[in-house]
Amino acid sequence: MFTLNLNGRLRSFERPAVMGIINVNEDSFHAGSRVSTVEGSLTKARRMLEEGADILDVGGQSTRPGSRRIPAGEEASRTVPVIRSLVREFPGTTVSVDTYHAEVAEQAVEAGASIVNDVSAGTMDPAMIPTVARLGVPYVCMHMQGTPETMQDAPAYSDVVVEVYDFLAARLAVCREAGIKDTVIDPGFGFGKSLDHNFRLLRMLGPFKSLGAPLMVGLSRKSMVWKTLGVTSEEALNGSTVLHSFALTMGADILRVHDVREAVQAVLLHQRTFG
Repeated sequence: MFTLNLNGRLRSFERPAVMGIINVNEDSFHAGSRVSTVEGSLTKARRMLEEGADILDVGGQSTRPGSRRIPAGEEASRTVPVIRSLVREFPGTTVSVDTYHAEVAEQAVEAGASIVNDVSAGTMDPAMIPTVARLGVPYVCMHMQGTPETMQDAPAYSDVVVEVYDFLAARLAVCREAGIKDTVIDPGFGFGKSLDHNFRLLRMLGPFKSLGAPLMVGLSRKSMVWKTLGVTSEEALNGSTVLHSFALTMGADILRVHDVREAVQAVLLHQRTFG
């Protein structure tokens, strides 16, 4: 069990949590996660909450390999109205904003978001970590080699587990020194990693628990699933669920997913099996 302080409200997660992905853009790699209007976001959010989502993660900027970076103002114009509508329509729902821009994070928290999820761990905007510390919200700190535009151009490591672990340990120290009270770590599957790197990280998730922070994994419909199986991302639900089950066994505290119902079922069966 882990707890997060969500805008002054302490929430305990008595089982691994499921974070549902809502992408307010036209470029994220899985078409089923995309919405283009506030109304579409509300419809998707309602279904995810009915299926058991614990957190809704709203992103306006695609971070798929080779994606085009958009300015913070454009990103905020996509995400902030959605977040404001979500917290109004579904009071008490935990909403996260997926951004590496401090400006977007601040506007999103003002609109009602209670978690900031940053794929760059504060490396793409030096204002991010002090901003999150001032806002007093939990921060998801993820590893990425390179940037979304370049991260899959021949990623290389001497030892991917050691390097990702050391990076996250260092960023945790930066977060704590800045005054961030709740930090979640994410090894960043698919962000500057080959298939072999991804599977080695998955096999070695256990040591990351020693960092003393909740562990989030984002495996849903990623290339490590569909390339391995010889299918497409649209056909990768079953494979994603298999890997989610393994990640839970290895200690994952949060699953970030496109398909909430199946992830919740994986959590419930895992809990029944292992207690």
